[in-house]
Amino acid sequence: MTASSWLLVAFPALGALVLLLGGKRTNSWGHLLGVATVALSFVYAVVLFFAADGKATVDTKLFSWIPVGALQVDFGLRVDSLSLTFILLITGVGLLIHFYSIGYMSGDVDRRKFFAYLNLFVASMLILVLGNSFLTLYLGWEGVGLASYLLIGFYQDRPSAATAAKKAFLMNRVGDIGLAIAIFLMYKYIGSTGYSQVFAGISHVPPGAITAIALMLLLGACGKSGQFPLQGWLPDAMEGPTPVSALIHAATMVTAGVYLVARSNPIFDLTPDGRLVVTIIGAITLLIGCIIGCAYDDIKKVLAYSTVSQIGYMMLAVGLGPFGYALGIMHLVAHGFFKAGLFLGAGSVMHAMNDEVDMRKFGGLWKKMPITFVTFGLGYLALIGIPPFSGFFTKDAIIEAAFGQEGWRGWVFGLAAMLGAGLTAFYMTRLVLMTFFGKERWKDIKSTDGRDFHPHESPRSMTVPMIILAIGSVVAGAFFKLGDRFADWLSPTVGKLQAAEHSVLPSGLISILTIVLSLLGVGAAWLFVGRKDVPVTRPERVSVFVRAARNDLYGNTLNETLVARPGTWLSRALVFVDNRGVDGAVNGLSALLGGASGRMRRLQTGFVRSYALSMLGGTFLIVAALLLVRFS
Repeated sequence: MTASSWLLVAFPALGALVLLLGGKRTNSWGHLLGVATVALSFVYAVVLFFAADGKATVDTKLFSWIPVGALQVDFGLRVDSLSLTFILLITGVGLLIHFYSIGYMSGDVDRRKFFAYLNLFVASMLILVLGNSFLTLYLGWEGVGLASYLLIGFYQDRPSAATAAKKAFLMNRVGDIGLAIAIFLMYKYIGSTGYSQVFAGISHVPPGAITAIALMLLLGACGKSGQFPLQGWLPDAMEGPTPVSALIHAATMVTAGVYLVARSNPIFDLTPDGRLVVTIIGAITLLIGCIIGCAYDDIKKVLAYSTVSQIGYMMLAVGLGPFGYALGIMHLVAHGFFKAGLFLGAGSVMHAMNDEVDMRKFGGLWKKMPITFVTFGLGYLALIGIPPFSGFFTKDAIIEAAFGQEGWRGWVFGLAAMLGAGLTAFYMTRLVLMTFFGKERWKDIKSTDGRDFHPHESPRSMTVPMIILAIGSVVAGAFFKLGDRFADWLSPTVGKLQAAEHSVLPSGLISILTIVLSLLGVGAAWLFVGRKDVPVTRPERVSVFVRAARNDLYGNTLNETLVARPGTWLSRALVFVDNRGVDGAVNGLSALLGGASGRMRRLQTGFVRSYALSMLGGTFLIVAALLLVRFS
């Protein structure tokens, strides 16, 4: 079965090819083909899951890809417990999002093209997680970047969508440079980019080079997963259709960075400094996402910053090494269920509210949209970590592992993770209260396009995926955590999960404090939002902290100051040097030769007497030179 693992990629890739080349002829059935190809991949992934030995690693060579001198790269796929986990998540959640898109995009004239891009995205993501070398991973990595650009900028008539797509593409390129440098260093020191060869030879690489490789891998992960300082593109990606937001933010693109670090665990195990940087980045990111999420009124952007925060938890976990690799992946899978459900729920609300995203214009929607309300509520409880929902088991385990680090690290990372749990409860409760409870504010106003609001429940093509994801939000965490079955499943790939050795607080107390802090966040949201009438217009007289959060903690300003403007100035300086220096030298030499040749050409007059005089003068010069040499 594993020898045919290429079919997982072939199905959605073929779907994308047919839909893109078939053009308008496929408009009537293109969406059905898009769903069918991902369904086939999911079914085959399930069959492969039960047929494969999770304890074994099977590499399959498909063909010789880059045979260039000493660089011999085969295109192959690797099936092991880690890749099986991701292909089930990608194809499973991806299938639900495809099915949801049938109803959500039903009125769009370019629905066929949308499904082609979705298929391309899934195919690229499968190459990324199934590749058996860092170079094959890089191929999928770039394919995901291309597909995300097409999907984020799908509404081409909107300048904001085009800008967001370009921003995502460019910021991802920064991370991609890091990943490329890491691959170059692997080839320099080990002579290969294959996982087996790199992991077998990494122990013989100088420690400084190992740390450099780890940090460059981390840079790539930060770009693709929207981690500090490259998180600015992720909220702007909300300009794409809501199914795109669910696909990017839940199960696929943003998880690629976590996968990269987990897959590279033999490298990070040899560099404590590299792991520490990963942990610091994760802690900073989870707090940034939580703080900014508290200040936004755009329902999709609140969920986007929630994703930034939750990916921060995953990066924090994998940065703990053997104490957290499995925990990070476990939270990643659980997050795929409840975050996809939350985004699809937000899309359902938008579908019912004329595509409005401002929560201040919502209110009281639980009466009009009971299925959306219940499924969204279950995802909300899972995200904030209320027992027995999935987030409690996965996020709580990460917080305990953070407190289990020795010395100051236990206090710093543990408290950061616990504070993030409280802030998550606050901004998510605020979102739920403003959207589903309180006064029905939409009755007295019109939508942005001037239409009246007529909220209603979404069709079954949208509610059925939401129900399935809600079930996963309830049971996934307990199923994975109890008995450590998920950690044992991943152990052949990421190593055995180690228990914390230096916990600064008892495990039971950590769980209690986390729950109490989450409940305090819920209570604070009710005090500030739930018991008051929410104004339809956003108040402008706010504290400096709220203003900073509304401006993304000035992250875009920081990136523009440190990267964009210096890059622009450098480009202008290089253009000046090129025009005045390089081109000036070339043009000056050309002018010199042209002028000299023009003057020498004047000597060719065509008169015999002139040539005779020249010969006589030359003869005198030669005789004078000979006499000078003879008598000197």
